[in-house]
Amino acid sequence: MTHANSRTADHPIAALFLDRWSPRAFSRDEISDAALLTLLEAARWAPSSYNSQPWRFLYAKRGSRPWPTFLGLLSDRNQSWAKNAAVLLVAVSKKSFTPPGKDAPMASYSHSFDTGAAWANLALQASLAGWHAHAMAGFDVERALAELNVPDDCRVEAVIAVGKLGDKADLPETLQLAETPNGRRPLAETILEGGFPPAVE
Repeated sequence: MTHANSRTADHPIAALFLDRWSPRAFSRDEISDAALLTLLEAARWAPSSYNSQPWRFLYAKRGSRPWPTFLGLLSDRNQSWAKNAAVLLVAVSKKSFTPPGKDAPMASYSHSFDTGAAWANLALQASLAGWHAHAMAGFDVERALAELNVPDDCRVEAVIAVGKLGDKADLPETLQLAETPNGRRPLAETILEGGFPPAVE
């Protein structure tokens, strides 16, 4: 078993998987271009179907001209803490690709799955580098599409806040209680050898 970050894995894994978590308390430290590009470089090396690399990451650093637009896409609850992040990224996936040797694009079945792999790479690299990344589904999708000029052939997947860990006392009281690395359900509830059991009639 592996122990790290007040968590225990049931089977031996690298500690980096337990060290990574999604806090909401950020310190308002700024992120350099070099540090941000390192996180995005890790995302770039994620696996994807046909090496199609469907992910796109739009970003705004805190204090930059596009920052109010990115922050304004979030729900009020998420804005209450993400306002202190160093950068907000919007993960977008391209829904089509042109296979090797072909001239015409085709629909990508795995564009969201592959972009999720890129997000995981980014999150793990952030943790290794002393940053934290928190992905959110609580945002206005239609406004994101319009205000960020997202092409019709793309899907907005998530908004990601990245920052240095801050003091949870700075969070709204309702969020302070949840500000701790969480656990996972038992592996036995997630894996099924041979497929799902037959439906009961």
